[in-house]
Amino acid sequence: MKGSDFLTLTDFTREQVEDLLFLALELKKTPYSKQSLNNKTLAMLFSKTSTRTRISFEVAMTKLGGHAINLNWFETNFVKGDIVDESKILGLYCDAVMARLLSHDQLLKIAEGCDKPVINGMDDRYHPCQALADLLTILEEKGRFEGLKIGWVGDGTNVCNSLMHGAQMFDINMVVATPKGYEPTANTDAIIIHDPQESAKDADVLVTDTWVSLGQEKEKKARMKVFPPFQLNSKLLSIAKNDCIVLHCLPAKRGYEITSKVIDSPQSKVLQEAENRLHTSKALLLRLLL
Repeated sequence: MKGSDFLTLTDFTREQVEDLLFLALELKKTPYSKQSLNNKTLAMLFSKTSTRTRISFEVAMTKLGGHAINLNWFETNFVKGDIVDESKILGLYCDAVMARLLSHDQLLKIAEGCDKPVINGMDDRYHPCQALADLLTILEEKGRFEGLKIGWVGDGTNVCNSLMHGAQMFDINMVVATPKGYEPTANTDAIIIHDPQESAKDADVLVTDTWVSLGQEKEKKARMKVFPPFQLNSKLLSIAKNDCIVLHCLPAKRGYEITSKVIDSPQSKVLQEAENRLHTSKALLLRLLL
């Protein structure tokens, strides 16, 4: 994995992702040596707002002895220069790049130009770092992947696409329920339907995401008309298995895609899921840089 890009979950094999998850579990229990990434620098490039992605990667680099630079896309010459050329410069200065961008095509250009590992911190199509944290949380709570059912309810977002990749990789049955016209774009063996109750039925894990993702603000009015039947609420949760866990990548719009009663319930693992962004980020950086 050393020196590789991580643009989608499918860039790695099942064995490599398993290795990442078990390393993350180890790091969560026993923090890694502070000097593991001594003198290593991560460039973090953002054209989208961020809480968990920025903090998890910056803290990960710091705890591992490295350094992270926060770059606002709109304060750099990426806004007026050639993306490939600018990315070559990042590769000359830094040991890795983590980019959170509006467009997957922009990410591909950065990976083309930069000769150092490029990590997808989220784009309009994929969010593989979130999928790693979700998989780690499921593994912690369920102790296995095979034979589980993940029910996704809501918009077919970038998070949904990446979790679909993870579900197929680990033989998890995933059923995605969205309104018509809002299906995910990932091509996997997940079942795509339009009935949230069918998705939730006997689910081991229920997942949702915001109804209006970054860059979709102009669609908010139309989306608010079609998504209410896909809310993750107590009634929907009652259809799942008794020990079903609830995941949400955050930030959550309480009262919209998920109710406060569900997100604050004992079955909700969203804070554990958020914490796991840190441990999976550390594992990913170690494997790509050492």
